Amino acid sequence: MTFTTQTMQEILSLLKDEFETKERISFHILNPDLGEGYAGNEIIIDNTAYIYRGFKAWVDLAELLMCKMLLPKEGVYPLVTLTFKKLKTDSFHNDSKDSEKYGTNSRFAHINKMEEPAFLYYYQQALANVKVENKKRILNLGVNRGDEFEVIRKQLNTKKYENIEFVGIDHSQTALEYAKSLFPEDNVTFYRHDINDINSLGLGRFDLLISIGTLQSPGIHYKPFLMELVQEHLTEDAALILGFPNSRWIGGEMVYGAKAPNYAMNEMSLLLNDAIFAKKYLQQKKFRVTITGKQYLFLTATKIGSRV
Repeated sequence: MTFTTQTMQEILSLLKDEFETKERISFHILNPDLGEGYAGNEIIIDNTAYIYRGFKAWVDLAELLMCKMLLPKEGVYPLVTLTFKKLKTDSFHNDSKDSEKYGTNSRFAHINKMEEPAFLYYYQQALANVKVENKKRILNLGVNRGDEFEVIRKQLNTKKYENIEFVGIDHSQTALEYAKSLFPEDNVTFYRHDINDINSLGLGRFDLLISIGTLQSPGIHYKPFLMELVQEHLTEDAALILGFPNSRWIGGEMVYGAKAPNYAMNEMSLLLNDAIFAKKYLQQKKFRVTITGKQYLFLTATKIGSRV
């Protein structure tokens, strides 16, 4: 197949039909390096008309079709060959919901969010917004192997890092054992504990709360628990970084779009409801709140008039 002046509507329909019976499809397009500007511009090369699209448009199309785009191959001028390969449907999302679904031997353990630029960039932006270097006590709910702490450790100088007390809570024994091996420092402590019963740990108050995708877990009553955290476990000048997953991990890819029960397509009502509830509640408590990100929405809240 060679696409010249076909519209994206025509291309999308054709590829959908092809993938009904195929796992892999190759086709020819105008080399994106030969044009510039917005997708849809018409380009004439050697008396032949082509519709220009950048590589990003084709990567997005592959993701929407639940495919991986393989390395493009140079074809006969001015064309390149693209190959879309269907993603395997295996995903940790479908695994049993025991305490080791997120353990070191699970499929989840193969995921490294910090190697995904769309995650790392917005997480680092959130850390900058809360001025993490000035924090004294940081609590991470759903800490797993400590990835969020590792980013902080790498970007702070040793003295500032050692002056911060880090506390992480999770329910996976193997993940926490791994985390403890990565963080032998005296200023880092991990607890295997039910987050719903955080009060029994007697941890005191923290000036930064981090929780990525944990507060929306089925076993947690999100809204009352969030209010309890703010009222009983944070200092007067505390900040929050909350991550709301707007993606799924499928076949080795972080695929955009929240999946809600009973919907065949991506449906973000529950995600947006949770994020907006947190935003409104925290604003009532005199926090300045921003929401950024794409595959994960990062809600960052800092106290208005904070001394930091």
